Amino acid sequence: MWSRYPTDDELRRIFEETLTAVVAGAGPTSCSWFDMWTDTTLSEIMEAYPDVTDALIAQARAAFAGQLDGSNSRAYEAAMDAAFQQQRPEAAIEVYKALHSPKRTDG
Repeated sequence: MWSRYPTDDELRRIFEETLTAVVAGAGPTSCSWFDMWTDTTLSEIMEAYPDVTDALIAQARAAFAGQLDGSNSRAYEAAMDAAFQQQRPEAAIEVYKALHSPKRTDG
């Protein structure tokens, strides 16, 4: 159990350990500190087992890079802001669903 949020180096280690596990067919651990994009791509790898492709692994690495550099959260915030500025609650729901889709590939 962590008493604080892990450092980037610790997150990298956790990611590599988790990636190695899901590529081998094991499930990701709970409370892994990953954002929804990283977690989703790791789940896709787990679902693809034993037919894990290099493309899926690259997608997971890209998602994790987006977590570390903040681009995943910035994309989410920008999309939600745009939906709310349209004053269309259904647009925000559409954005939420699209960004939480397991087939999101834009990092």
